[in-house]
Amino acid sequence: MSVLTDGTFNGARDVILALQNPDGSIPWFKNGVIDPWNHLEAAMGLNLIGERAAAEHAIAYLRDSQAPDGSWWGQLGSAVPIDEKLHQFTMQGVEDGHKIRDTNFIAYIATAIWHHYCLHDDLDYAAANWPMVKAAIDFVVALQSPDGDIRWTAPDSQTPENDALVTGNSSIHKSLICAEKLANALGHDASVWAAARTKLADALANKPERFDRTWAPKTRYSMDWYYPVLSGALSHKQEAARLSARWNDFVIDGFGCRCVEDAPWVTVAETAELIMALVAHGDQAKAEDMLGWLAQFRDETGAYWMGMQVEQKVFWPVERPAWTAGAVILAHDAVLHLTPASAVLTGRQP
Repeated sequence: MSVLTDGTFNGARDVILALQNPDGSIPWFKNGVIDPWNHLEAAMGLNLIGERAAAEHAIAYLRDSQAPDGSWWGQLGSAVPIDEKLHQFTMQGVEDGHKIRDTNFIAYIATAIWHHYCLHDDLDYAAANWPMVKAAIDFVVALQSPDGDIRWTAPDSQTPENDALVTGNSSIHKSLICAEKLANALGHDASVWAAARTKLADALANKPERFDRTWAPKTRYSMDWYYPVLSGALSHKQEAARLSARWNDFVIDGFGCRCVEDAPWVTVAETAELIMALVAHGDQAKAEDMLGWLAQFRDETGAYWMGMQVEQKVFWPVERPAWTAGAVILAHDAVLHLTPASAVLTGRQP
């Protein structure tokens, strides 16, 4: 019996299952925003702790809601404000039109289906979901520029900016790795995707000018710092330099990773992802050390708070998002190598 099955994550499991809607979708919070990426992060967490049926219900939701062109519309959780008195998400903004076809959201289905295959060795299930994955990845790759970066969203009236995000493109790179591996396992040609991944890796590693061209740089966000390391797009030397350069800007020793460099707010999901980036880089000892810090963010049921305002030592906001639980579970598997899927998020090219 491992930490994934000994009841350690019962509280996290209960949070996700309580949030999951009858149609299989998993919102950020009760009746809250839904986007495919965070939905799938929670679903992969469920899959790891033995809730295969619930995870497959979540995947079926995306299969049923995919547009004919391979995309999904997702809601921007960042557009939902926090009630400063209650320290909780408000319902304002949930239905006010903040829906986009984010390429990072769309590509993540390849990661989830490859993760499912690695975990269960179920080729039939992978084959049944192949058309969904192929349509999604083809949609995303079609939005790649000649320089290799991939537009952050499909163009429409609400998202006219022809620009790219470092974090989003890093996650897409990981999804392309998974898509190629899935194609190879199923005997399909993935040469077009492989070429797209190579160009994207070059952009992430060597063309910083291709990102944040039309808005303020996102460099104050920790995800822009560690996600290229997690993506598998950089050389080991580049990863080491990147991690070292801003470690003290983002990491608060004994607590975790800040969301933004200029606020004493450590977020659990970012910390979990940084842990996985450390595993990807090969810094197992540092990853194990940081994994131990996550226990302080558990509530009395074993669920995980979204984050902590470290100076005041208070959990903020007073939310336990499904994707936070999913990220913590995934980080434990990545560090402790508990399942055949443990390297899905930390592995390298096919």
